[in-house]
Amino acid sequence: MRAPYIKNTISGRIFDFFNVTFMVILMFIMLYPFWNQLIVSLNEGIDTARGGLYFWPRKFTLDNYKYMLSESNLGRGAAISVLRVVVGTTTCLFCSGILAYITTVRWFSGRRFIRLLYIITMYFSGGMIPFYLLIVKLRLMDTFTVYWLPGLFSAYYMLLISSYMYNLPEALAESARIDGASEIRIYLQIVAPMCLPVFAAIAVFSAVGHWNSWFDVILYNPSGKWDTLQVYLRKILLDVEQVGKLVDEQKKMEAMRKLTPVSVRAATTMIVTLPIIFTYPFFQKYFIGGITIGAVKE
Repeated sequence: MRAPYIKNTISGRIFDFFNVTFMVILMFIMLYPFWNQLIVSLNEGIDTARGGLYFWPRKFTLDNYKYMLSESNLGRGAAISVLRVVVGTTTCLFCSGILAYITTVRWFSGRRFIRLLYIITMYFSGGMIPFYLLIVKLRLMDTFTVYWLPGLFSAYYMLLISSYMYNLPEALAESARIDGASEIRIYLQIVAPMCLPVFAAIAVFSAVGHWNSWFDVILYNPSGKWDTLQVYLRKILLDVEQVGKLVDEQKKMEAMRKLTPVSVRAATTMIVTLPIIFTYPFFQKYFIGGITIGAVKE
């Protein structure tokens, strides 16, 4: 018989006190850097250089955001970034999900070989130069396709999804096969709806990766035709740093006298991070369920 839990004991109160204190300190440590970037982005750049900004702006201003949003190409870059997130995440989930289902079909004799083949790709690759030459050979340079086609299949996501599928009742798929359902129908109408938690968790991972990606844009988009929001923000930040060094150009210095690379960098961080923060609450319940894959249940 399990002993009843008595919370009002001295040891229980001491534990609760230290537990709450530790969690509050941990929450502060995790949230304060983001808060500090927010107040720096809302403070006058020259005043920020003095330091001493901790909990609120000393000289409130929106000039950093006005400068960032005044760029004409920023809207186009944001649209391309959103399109990349939607297309890249959707195609990756669909293809990785089908691959995971193939590796969990028990009557398919080649499932272990396929699983091993994709696991090997997690540890060994051809390298950046052969991959770049492959992109050139496939004529994917300066195209939107290069953003999502190489990421159709992910070995890591396949392992997560297949681990979740292994815990599903096999009787559901067997009964559907007896009724004459095809494998693709079993996956789309039975397995996929039951895997919604893990799909939502992986969607968060994939969406954040596509949203923050910028190196492949520079590498495979030399003309700048398909530049994403992150690349435009990077260019703006580099321009601000260069203008800060050109002390002879008085007009530019006068127009940007209240801006510094530190304040503009903080505003850039907010613009890139806030969309993910606002989107995450909608996936939170599925995300929590997805990351508990493999947990022991009684």
